[in-house]
Amino acid sequence: MGPGGPPPPRRAGRRAAPDVLAVIAVGGALGTLARYGVTRAIPVAAGTFPWATFLENLSGAFVIGAFLTFVLERYPPTRYLRSFFAIGVLGGFTTFSTMAVEAVTLVKDGHAPLGIGYLGSSIAAGLVICYLGVVLARSVPFGRPAPPRERES
Repeated sequence: MGPGGPPPPRRAGRRAAPDVLAVIAVGGALGTLARYGVTRAIPVAAGTFPWATFLENLSGAFVIGAFLTFVLERYPPTRYLRSFFAIGVLGGFTTFSTMAVEAVTLVKDGHAPLGIGYLGSSIAAGLVICYLGVVLARSVPFGRPAPPRERES
């Protein structure tokens, strides 16, 4: 029991519908192929800054900020769009795990400042660029107008 009475009941887990899972899988396959293409186009030598993953993650952060702002604030809900693009395509295109492995490998191989800098700059720049995607999406005057934002006092 919490201080204000019994805890709220837990929500039962929901299973994703097979059609939504299929849409996510197709999007994930496309996003992964796109990531592979970027990785092939931007080769990275051992012990150097992992530009391919850095650019994949930053571009994905910007796109997800803009995309989800459009989808959630300007358009009616759809069954597949968010699942396909945000979870599938962008989930397959961006990669936290590769970023972590690259950072750890740089540190392990004696490039600690580069590995730590890569990790820190990836996270900081990703947050900033995602926010910029949100701001840009909110500035585009089409579709259903964005709901007014409350002023801070």
